[in-house]
Amino acid sequence: MKIVDVKTILLTGPCTNDPYLSEARKVRSAAFIEIKTDSGLTGLGETYAGYFFPEGVPEIVEFFKPILLGNNVDDIPGLWAKMYHCGNFWCRVGLGAIVLCGIEAALWDLKGKQENLPVWKLLQKKWKPEFTTPTIIHDKLPCYATGGPSNYPLDKLAGKIDFYNSLGFNGMKIGAGAYYKDQGFNIPSDANEAADLESEKMAYLRQQFGNNLWLMMDAHMGNSAVTTWGLETATAVAKAMEPFNLYFLEEPLHYTCPDLYSELCKNTTTPIAGGECLTAVCEWQTFIEQKSFHIGQPDASFTAGLDQFMQVAASLDKTGRKIAPHAWGAGASQMQNVHCGFACPNTTILEVAPAYGPLHSEVIGDSLQIKNGYALPPEKPGLGIELTEATIKRFPFERGTGEFNSVPGKILTK
Repeated sequence: MKIVDVKTILLTGPCTNDPYLSEARKVRSAAFIEIKTDSGLTGLGETYAGYFFPEGVPEIVEFFKPILLGNNVDDIPGLWAKMYHCGNFWCRVGLGAIVLCGIEAALWDLKGKQENLPVWKLLQKKWKPEFTTPTIIHDKLPCYATGGPSNYPLDKLAGKIDFYNSLGFNGMKIGAGAYYKDQGFNIPSDANEAADLESEKMAYLRQQFGNNLWLMMDAHMGNSAVTTWGLETATAVAKAMEPFNLYFLEEPLHYTCPDLYSELCKNTTTPIAGGECLTAVCEWQTFIEQKSFHIGQPDASFTAGLDQFMQVAASLDKTGRKIAPHAWGAGASQMQNVHCGFACPNTTILEVAPAYGPLHSEVIGDSLQIKNGYALPPEKPGLGIELTEATIKRFPFERGTGEFNSVPGKILTK
């Protein structure tokens, strides 16, 4: 089975069918990488770069394409290493590494189809010796609805939680601050004001829904369009959350501050999570060594490759840390993270886009099964994903649909 073609497919479609998330984000772009072989088998992967800078993906894929042509998938790490070394000056971290993730995922999809096994089983077998935690064959994993902003007023936020409950989720993640449809975000930067707002919110939700709800908060401080907390505010919020038994508090600080993350972890009993913005293992290493997170959140469409994801997870495991894979790409990205989550013995929970739109549903099909708030291990060979010609035709790419933080001179409108 020899590789005969590698190409990028850019698409644009509805961001979600979730009416609450749709208030803040209407459209999503996505970048899929398709690898064809002379056997007729095709591999499919996704890079999360397609959500932010889709226009940049095709040229990077074309740059690496000659390295893959004529090869088979017997040695995926070897092919990855050649690509990584070839782009040494510009893809050790960042965009090049992120695009490599989508290419490598397509190779794993091919290998799974070739061996008639789901990718998570291939990864688990390979990486079993690297984990301190004994190998666990997860018969299911808890999952949560990633809910985006906290839609206000509070009764509207309660409606959001009810909606996710109706979809079968026992866990929900909401954003810091308040989001008003007509006014946008209100995320205080003052320590006392921020702590008071989040305490009021969580007290209300616990009163309405009880303590059995798996509740998470995402501060989005690694990528905030409004404000970025410092250590004082992050600590105040984290300590204010301690009575409310959060599953975790995500991204309460910017990723330029691994030392501050480490300090925060020492000063609160609220579990601190993060890592979605970190790319290759070499970028993760500082955060792991400084014990910057209680729970790491690598993304298998962003963290340079599925093997790189597994290495990050194993390194976190050696320091007693769990992982909660991040997932907010389209359908292939979702399944890459589900497979990696099931491959790792230290996975604590999976992130799932609720009421997802067609760039999820038409790619995933029935491969992602959720029952009673738990995801079941995928059974189909490879990643269990498909991108049909009908989907490609229905959602043509629109330039300028990547998400970014608005600044003077460049304003996000879609």
